[in-house]
Amino acid sequence: MLASITPLGERSRGFSWSVTASAFAAGTIAAGALAGAAGGAAGSLAPPGAWRAAAGLAVLVAALAVDATPLRRRLPTTRRQVNEDWMTRYRGWVYGVAFGAQLGAGVVTVVTSAAIYAAAVGAVLCGTPLAGAAVGAAFGATRALTLLPARGADDPAGLLRLHDRLGRAERPAGSAVVLAEAAAIALVVGALL
Repeated sequence: MLASITPLGERSRGFSWSVTASAFAAGTIAAGALAGAAGGAAGSLAPPGAWRAAAGLAVLVAALAVDATPLRRRLPTTRRQVNEDWMTRYRGWVYGVAFGAQLGAGVVTVVTSAAIYAAAVGAVLCGTPLAGAAVGAAFGATRALTLLPARGADDPAGLLRLHDRLGRAERPAGSAVVLAEAAAIALVVGALL
């Protein structure tokens, strides 16, 4: 779906890629922040303590164990994707916000990495709505960045190059997630020591 929101595609629908992409970013960040705030509020009901950092560490280790192995292909997930029919029914900014909100919430579409679940649990473990919102907003901002590679797809050749780059980037992106999880584990261990 994200490869459908390109300058070429938006121009063919009579919309501006910059407007749609900005709406997408706003949707991912807002939905991530709201989901994170809800998680933080739920987490505030649990007693405070060092158990939160230990639980966060356990979640990160589990996410790393899944994402660094073939288990990644067996993640529990929905098969639901965003509704691409919206691209012919609504203005670009409308489906930009809607698609972004669904991806920013994290778990309402296909989940491809255990890091998505780890971010959701991390928001809960923060224990406050504000801290949870910060985690969720950071998650949403990261999801918003996924549209950046599409900015050069403004003609058919650019679209072919985009799809080729996305195909080649799949394995390195998975490795980057594993490295980020390992770095997060190191940070939590450092904080616990």
